[in-house]
Amino acid sequence: MAIKIGSYNFDGPHTNTNALRKQSGVYAILGNNGSSNSWAVVDIGESEDVQDRVDKHDRAECWKKQGHRVLTAAAYYVAEQQRMQIEQELRATLNPPCGDR
Repeated sequence: MAIKIGSYNFDGPHTNTNALRKQSGVYAILGNNGSSNSWAVVDIGESEDVQDRVDKHDRAECWKKQGHRVLTAAAYYVAEQQRMQIEQELRATLNPPCGDR
């Protein structure tokens, strides 16, 4: 499964974080209220271990407070230098409601 976020093809969306790899990349938290193709970007981040970061995320409460029926995660797997650059680009473009540092 793939979903386009910005100009990147992310792996996902996945409702179970076990589908995410323990690998370097950018993750997107997506919310949906029932329409299969209508995803809202809730958060964008980057990590050396995408699965672990999403599982133990300190902003998870913010994700839940956005009011979506379904929350999922998607990932774009890249090396450290690229992931930081892509995260900054997507945050600036998409301005997700959760993601202030």
